[in-house]
This record gives sequence, structure tokens and C-alpha cells, in this order.
Amino acid sequence: MPEVKPLPARSVVLSLLLGAHPRPLTGAELVGAGEHLGIAPATVRVALSRAVAAGDVTREGAEHRLGRRLVERRERQEHTARAAAWDGDWEMVVVTVAGRPGTERSALRSRMAAARLAELREGVWTRPANLERPTPADPTTTLFRARPDDDPAALAARLWDLRGWAEEAERTTAALAEAATPATRLALAARLVRHLAADPLLPASLEPHAWPAARARAAYDDYQRDLVAEVLGGTVASSSP
Repeated sequence: MPEVKPLPARSVVLSLLLGAHPRPLTGAELVGAGEHLGIAPATVRVALSRAVAAGDVTREGAEHRLGRRLVERRERQEHTARAAAWDGDWEMVVVTVAGRPGTERSALRSRMAAARLAELREGVWTRPANLERPTPADPTTTLFRARPDDDPAALAARLWDLRGWAEEAERTTAALAEAATPATRLALAARLVRHLAADPLLPASLEPHAWPAARARAAYDDYQRDLVAEVLGGTVASSSP
């Protein structure tokens, strides 16, 4: 089993609100869920208050919801995750402005990675054009559509560590199924959903045999439903990226 540490109280609060979204949760529900996960009520209350102060959680009376920033991030992830039919084209983003500060280069790299593009070489980002979203734009870049002359599956294998991603997904999915304590299961679920955010979302024809992404997403969604039903007595829709 991968080595995991229990999540801090703030992460537990946000995970519960994410799992229940769009249903709001009361402070009492969050405290009760925290106790189920081995977190003292006072610790949950402090974490909740700090999350509200930071804008990560909103409060209306007794009800708490995810803050706008986290809701928008979740929506971006879900939008990015929608795949379309693939015609063989690849997106390509080329940096065309030199001399940018390091902070700007780092921010662009983060945006490209969040959009599931990989860096072919410095300043050149690409991926199969199979996602239902605009190619990320930036004033310092130029966008292209292209088709590689080489085998696209071999190119995908060069751009992403597909074997490493699959092994980690399988390892974490298995550990989640075997974990005995609620706190460990939550920590593993959080690890799994972070890993799913790095799935390159390739067309099926470019995925290695027995690609485990769908099984990992199903395991995470099942866990979220079980968690909400077990500690909150409710239901929850799919929320994996």
C-alpha cells in the first residue's frame, strides 16, 4: 500500500464539501463527519472558520458551500475532462515571445499542464486535439493544428510517462479498496483524485492496453458516494476529473 498520512482538518472539510457539492453542509454535519474520520470537533470548527475567512468556503446561516474559486476550478477540470471524437489532429502551442520573466514562464507552464498539454521541447506544447475546450491561448504564444509524421502512439509515449501513471493509478486504486480506516481511505481518495488530474486524457487509440483511468475514476466516484452516504446520510453525483 502507498504510504499515506491522514489529511489535515482543512483538507477534510474541503473534501467533504466537494463530495457533497452542490448540496450545502451544516457545521454540525461537518463536525460529525470529522469525528467519524478521527478529527476532534474543535479542530474541525477551527479549520472551517479559517476556510471561510480565506474564501475557500462560503457560509449562509448554518449552511456551508465551496467558495467560488474552488467551484470554478472544479468546473474547469470537468470541462477539460470531456473528450470528443478524434480526427488525428494535434493541438500545438508555440511560445513566440522571448525574454519573459521566470514567473510568467512558470505560470504559462502551469496553465499548459492544467490543460493536459505536454512539452515537446522548450516553448512547444502539444497534445491530441480530442478535448472539448478551446486550446489555451496566451499573448506570448501562437496556436496551431498539426499532425505528426511519426506514429502518434509513440509520440504520446514520449510526451507522457504512461507506464508510470498507470502503475500509480492501479496501486492507489487497489490501496483504496483495501484500506481499513476512514481516515486512510479519505487520504487515499484525495491522492487518487490528484493523480487523475494528471491523466493526459488521450484518445482510446493512443492509450496503452488496459489503461486504468476509467477504473480509477469509478473507484473514486464510488468512494465519494459511500463517504457522503455513510457520514452525511446523503447522495452525491460523480465529481472525479
